[in-house]
Amino acid sequence: MQTGTRCVPNQEPNAERTLRQSFALRGNDLFDNGLKLRCPSLKDSPYVKSLLALFSLIALPVMAAEPTLYGRYEYIALPEIGGEVLKAKMDTGALTASLSAKDIETFTRDGEDWVRFRLATKGASNKVYEHKVARISKIKTRSEEDEDDSEVIAPTKRPVVDLELCLGNVKRTVEVNLTDRSSFNYPLLIGAKALREFGAAVNPARRFTADKPDC
Repeated sequence: MQTGTRCVPNQEPNAERTLRQSFALRGNDLFDNGLKLRCPSLKDSPYVKSLLALFSLIALPVMAAEPTLYGRYEYIALPEIGGEVLKAKMDTGALTASLSAKDIETFTRDGEDWVRFRLATKGASNKVYEHKVARISKIKTRSEEDEDDSEVIAPTKRPVVDLELCLGNVKRTVEVNLTDRSSFNYPLLIGAKALREFGAAVNPARRFTADKPDC
């Protein structure tokens, strides 16, 4: 090895100690061309194989955590809301997702809180949807959504429901609060929580990078 230690063939305890020293001194030099060991006498050692298996398990979450890059705006389908496909704004500055709704009315069913509403989107039908309420949230809003220096309006209470959303070919159940967004350009806002559920990162310079929803 190039670490100042010697390989001791056919002596597993010494081989293990050599391997540990190699990691402590120059861990990256344990491999040659990715996974090939510089010390041939250790490549079939059970200690080496165990460590390599452990490293592969550790590496998997890191690889899985790499986010998918989306644009500032994307098409998202709502399978539980008549399969509606809406233009959504991907907003890392917002916490929760928000869906444009009207005639929002909470009620009690079997001792649980529910909400009924209609979509407040262009061309939406007059159909009434009912969903179980996950919680009630207090939201601080701005008078103009896209202006950082706009006036902050007092917090409002909004019912939050768990809805299935389809982005590209990925479907996730996320928390969505209901409010009338008809004065905004985009009827659906995807906040930081929903972005994490989708494993998404946002490039503000791009738009509609995902395929049309197909979940």
